[in-house]
Amino acid sequence: MKKNKCLAIWMDHSNAYLMELNNDTIVTSTVVSESLNHKEEYSVDIHEKLIHKKEQHQQLKYFKKLSESIRNYQDVLLFGPTDAKKELLNIIKSDHLFEKTKIEIRNSDKMTESQMQIYVREYFK
Repeated sequence: MKKNKCLAIWMDHSNAYLMELNNDTIVTSTVVSESLNHKEEYSVDIHEKLIHKKEQHQQLKYFKKLSESIRNYQDVLLFGPTDAKKELLNIIKSDHLFEKTKIEIRNSDKMTESQMQIYVREYFK
């Protein structure tokens, strides 16, 4: 598949807004992490280490889903208020399938969807 579209992802550790820019049109989709609800998922007796391991597994699953979404793009912007974008970039760097993909990271605050779209248009101008 020929890569020719731009993708921007506003993300934190719980959800991501994927914005595909193609001919000045932005199509937005979301990916939500399967974060744990400790009260429902575990009884009080479960060791904290087990809970942490389960959270790490779910976070990795979230990042893998995002990296699969990035595969068909040449130019990718990761932005958001947390270090989640850096963690995703570290996972992507270890995969040779992304060698020709230009990925940039930018810090940003929480934004509304329209603010995100303005930010993405300005970035890819």
